[in-house]
Amino acid sequence: MAEPSVSPAPPPAETPAAAPAAEGGEDGGVSKKAAKKAEAKAKKEAEKARRAAERAATAAASGSAAQTEDLAKDNYGQETHETKLSADLVEVNLKKLGDEHVGKSIKLRAWIQNARMQGAKMAFVELREEGNWSIQGVVAANPEGTPVSRQMVKWVGAINPESFVVVEAKVQKPLEPVKSCRVSNYELHITKCFVHAAAPTVLGMTLAAANRPVANFSDEEVPVEQEVEKLTIASAGEATGTPAASMLTHLDNIVMHKRSAVQQAIADIRGEMKELYRSYLRSHGFKEFEPPCLIAAASEGGANVFRMPYFEKEAFLAQSPQFYKQIEIAGGRKRVFSVGPVFRAENSNTPRHMTEFTGLDMEMEIKDDYREVVHVLEGVLFHIFRNIQERCPEEIALVRSVYPSEEFLLPEPGKEVRLTFAEGQKLLREEGPEEFRNVTDDEDMSTPQEKALGAIIRKKYNTDFYVLDKFPEGARPFYAKEDPTNRKVTNAYDLFMRGQEICSGGQRIHDPVELEARIRTKGIDPASPGIKEYWYWYCMATVLDYDRDEV
Repeated sequence: MAEPSVSPAPPPAETPAAAPAAEGGEDGGVSKKAAKKAEAKAKKEAEKARRAAERAATAAASGSAAQTEDLAKDNYGQETHETKLSADLVEVNLKKLGDEHVGKSIKLRAWIQNARMQGAKMAFVELREEGNWSIQGVVAANPEGTPVSRQMVKWVGAINPESFVVVEAKVQKPLEPVKSCRVSNYELHITKCFVHAAAPTVLGMTLAAANRPVANFSDEEVPVEQEVEKLTIASAGEATGTPAASMLTHLDNIVMHKRSAVQQAIADIRGEMKELYRSYLRSHGFKEFEPPCLIAAASEGGANVFRMPYFEKEAFLAQSPQFYKQIEIAGGRKRVFSVGPVFRAENSNTPRHMTEFTGLDMEMEIKDDYREVVHVLEGVLFHIFRNIQERCPEEIALVRSVYPSEEFLLPEPGKEVRLTFAEGQKLLREEGPEEFRNVTDDEDMSTPQEKALGAIIRKKYNTDFYVLDKFPEGARPFYAKEDPTNRKVTNAYDLFMRGQEICSGGQRIHDPVELEARIRTKGIDPASPGIKEYWYWYCMATVLDYDRDEV
């Protein structure tokens, strides 16, 4: 680098021309006072110029040295087997960071959420761990070039977003809270940074888009320009300017989909719900079992099954563990439950149908009346609904910020809403929309009818949760037992949440003669593969089913 040029200092003022004319003497010359003033000013300017030259020379020498030798070269770069962090460092999760860590160096493994340069000597990065736990990192070059050099600052500031890094940093308090990060009262002054896995320069879907509501569930590709133009929707009523992504984009970029805080919150809520389900049933004498996913015959009837070759035969993916639950009871168990995948060949482009979901199923012996089971089902669902708010308040708030919803209303203990199917249809005829004024008691309820009834019950009983009992015979599978006092209806029920069925159950037929007759009325041959075997082992106990879709 060339030495900086410094203009020589002006000589001391010695001639009358150097002084202002206004301070001339009687003969028009320069007064002594003005001459001294000019001389002092010149000396001052010369001293300032000398100091500036010294600083420039020092800076030039330092810059030249920095360009020729990077003293921080071992403190950054791609992580290898030779990468070394301080051996005595403690790895701290961001959610556990506290005042006791201030002034201490820690180790952190995280994704680079964002990086920006602040001049040539400083860069800011946002480091994100699991969920939306993020913190601001500061990389500032030291005058001596170590442990952080200008080259290191430039390198860190250019790391691609969503790269996974490991850093060594000192915890400090920022001058003011960092609003863009969840951990706002601390920041990390980075001294080492290594990339463990580099992200591509261009991501197929950004994290911001992954945290937006899915905008389009179509199976067809959407042109990029249309997606940007039409799918820019607001989250929780705020215009963010971030384009939302279609379901296909989410599926094509499943890793980014999984990294989003909202999807991790949903997964955490699901996990807690399964634990609440298990804990409640175990405390009421239920035993868990594991049913197979391959079955010899369709358990729910109908055409909504996935067929597949099974060696020399044909098999089906289980629509539910129905047959196996009943075998457990016939085999001597009193109460059983299972948690596992269920498969339905149904159109998934609706808010309530999925080709694969996690089924929470239970089966129990009936002692006196099948409504014993309704009470157990209500109990386990109330246990889940009331405790999930306490266990996952932050996760629920995050999901609601992306997918807004009203507060879920539950009935007070002792005021549970239980209606017969006929009573529900009566409410629709009397208080529902005009198009449902002629619904009958022997036809199954459509999704629009269910939603309309849910709105009526919410207004009338101040609850989003209720039970419909005594479903029509034609709306239930062959193993549902008919009401002995009214053969048009069955001892079967649905449990509803926000106007949509989330659980079905009912008493099973345990008389072989009655069961055969019911099988034939449904157009099924009792001697067909899978049904023949089921028929014989099934007729040994009175049982019921709990079959729940995703919430």
